[in-house]
Amino acid sequence: MSIDSLFQPLDLGRIRMRNRIAMAPMTRQRSTLRGVPTDLNVEHYRQRASAGLIITEGTSPSPMGNGYLFAPGNYTDEQQAGWARVADAVHERGGAIFMQVMHVGRLSDPLMLDGAQPIAPSAVQPDPTARHYTVSCPRPKRPYPEPREMTHAEVLSTIDEFKACTERALAAGLDGVELHAASGYLPMQFLSQNTNLRTDEWGGTLEKRCAFVLACVDAMAEVAGPKFVAVKVAPGWTFHDVFDDDAPATYGHLLRELSKRDIAYLQLGNYFVDWDVYGILRPQFDGPVLYTAGFTRQTGAEAIESGGADGIAFGQAFIANPDLAERYRDGSKLNRPDLATYYTQGKEGYTDYPTVAEMTEDTPSQDVDAAPTPVGVETTG
Repeated sequence: MSIDSLFQPLDLGRIRMRNRIAMAPMTRQRSTLRGVPTDLNVEHYRQRASAGLIITEGTSPSPMGNGYLFAPGNYTDEQQAGWARVADAVHERGGAIFMQVMHVGRLSDPLMLDGAQPIAPSAVQPDPTARHYTVSCPRPKRPYPEPREMTHAEVLSTIDEFKACTERALAAGLDGVELHAASGYLPMQFLSQNTNLRTDEWGGTLEKRCAFVLACVDAMAEVAGPKFVAVKVAPGWTFHDVFDDDAPATYGHLLRELSKRDIAYLQLGNYFVDWDVYGILRPQFDGPVLYTAGFTRQTGAEAIESGGADGIAFGQAFIANPDLAERYRDGSKLNRPDLATYYTQGKEGYTDYPTVAEMTEDTPSQDVDAAPTPVGVETTG
């Protein structure tokens, strides 16, 4: 089967992707405890700059958005300077990079928040028995506490934090920002029926549950225009204990509203959902869409050729293969990812995966079209 569709250019937001291969956002825990990108981050993203687009790991817009140790932020001058180094390194290799902005909401802990209680749309505690990762992710090893319901003023101030993070991303030289409205984090907590029990303008009806995401997008677009802003959604995914009785209706409304805003792209994922996410929702968004979750080189090319996807965001394949685009183009074997190093803090499993030219007979490898490890086991992006 031809894989040529993966290697056509694509105008996306304010950039032109040189291929349709995007690096999906994946939390990897290599920043400092202050959330500052390090030399390892710079090298990691530099190595993968041949992707048509890099979407960074989830980056907190404020101290209250933190949920993981060694995850980056973008709300201090020091953090912004670190991201400027990352952007420069990617651009020097001809790449493009969007920052994913991620606020975990109720999925935090007072130990992460200087004693503060996590915030959420409503005071609904995540299932304390739920085990969401089989690979240990650096966070307090105890059940999630009950969060505090945000006041109306706090909702507005949190929207302002997303805008301020976008301003810093622009100043740091990023090519855009992606609002993380998936994985059970704060925007998805507003979207989901079991986590949003509000009866004010931020909840109570389908339209009001979508209001927070749309308000964030509008505020972020004020910084540099809507083409600087993208959104990631995972309709119907119950990861991190979020539920929606009619996800097609919720996300259909959200996508139609996003279409009116002329954003850079939508990242759309089917994460273990038993209804046709792409078939039902793709026609409801008027703009470029990156499909994500579980794609191989072959299935990704088929999704583009079918006219549904405009590009494919690959996750785990990029963890282990800094030169993934070249391997997909040439049909070279892939490095096999090492799950044990997904959330460690060193170069191992982060910047030390070999390129094709550096592989030896002892390098663990797999076929170029091998299916990835199940999504959601080891990535938080």
